[in-house]
Amino acid sequence: MSKTPSFDKDRDYIGFATLPEQVHRKSVKRGFEFTLMVVGESGLGKSTLINSLFLGDLYKNRQMPNVEERIEKTTKVEKKTMDIEERGVRLRLTVVDTPGFGDAINCEDSWRVCTQYIDEQFRQYFTDESGLNRRNIQDNRVHCCLYFVPPWGHSLRQMDLDLIRRLHRKVNIVLVIGKADCLNKQEVRKLKERILQDLEDNHIQLYQFPECDSDEDEDFKQQDRELKASIPFAVVGSNTILEVAGKKVRGRQYPWGVVNVEDPEHSDFIKLRTFLISTHMQDLKDTTQDVHYENFRAQCISQISQHALRERGKLKRDSISSTNGFDAAISETDRLLLQKDEEIRRMQDMLTQMQEKLKQTHLMEMKKNDSVIDV
Repeated sequence: MSKTPSFDKDRDYIGFATLPEQVHRKSVKRGFEFTLMVVGESGLGKSTLINSLFLGDLYKNRQMPNVEERIEKTTKVEKKTMDIEERGVRLRLTVVDTPGFGDAINCEDSWRVCTQYIDEQFRQYFTDESGLNRRNIQDNRVHCCLYFVPPWGHSLRQMDLDLIRRLHRKVNIVLVIGKADCLNKQEVRKLKERILQDLEDNHIQLYQFPECDSDEDEDFKQQDRELKASIPFAVVGSNTILEVAGKKVRGRQYPWGVVNVEDPEHSDFIKLRTFLISTHMQDLKDTTQDVHYENFRAQCISQISQHALRERGKLKRDSISSTNGFDAAISETDRLLLQKDEEIRRMQDMLTQMQEKLKQTHLMEMKKNDSVIDV
């Protein structure tokens, strides 16, 4: 009699409650990928910050250019990959650096290298996705772009606006004020306000935080509000461990004291690391897939459709110019025309669906933005 309740319980149990565990095991076994682009002029602490974020040394073999090289310096793209494992979870981190950005005398075309690289990765992914072997597609798309703003300016410069304006519809942009220990709290607050005002005046949209679900706990909602209020992040990076009041901290030593990188009163470093790694890394990847890549894919399909229409017109002209004595050739041309018509209809249907999906996504984002209360 004592086994009857257990039997009834097992009988009512189907088993699909283990689906999250199955997905988790599969994801952990496969591992994760994340690509981060870092853009900003030299001397803003980009390399130090990346090493501080991921507790590694990606730039141990870096060589600093001399004065002669800086005069003719152009923007380049350098990729560095690092495999990280934490509690059995593997992450393949790719950091795309842009040495030379903003360092030349003429910086008008500094943005071009960045946009070309992002488009090339989208194009390569689109080609691989359209191929026959789709099982082992390598995702090199840029999931997030950290753009460093110098602390000694009064706001965004024209060079900053030119790049951000060309990138904000291609990649998730997160603004970072580098070497923020140059400023006091009041100066940091005013600089953030001016930067946000510049973005609004130029109709530039940075990465939009997703809204918290209603069932989230209050601590998570408070953390989300603090992250949103901290943009742009004013950070200080350091790879040096110092001892302060008997405690070891990561910080920078000055004659007047120590800047603790991980102290929220000194820097937004912890908030940036929480946002980038702990809470929003997957959403950055989802936004890249569902918004930026789908927009690029819709443009590619539109171009393919236009090319197919031109080919169709060319075939029609060729068929009209043919004489009545070549019935076989005409019939072959008609067959090709029918195939092209079917292909064009199929592509146009796909394009319509893509545009409708992007339109719905944009409307949802507009509704979310209208419902956000400024902190």
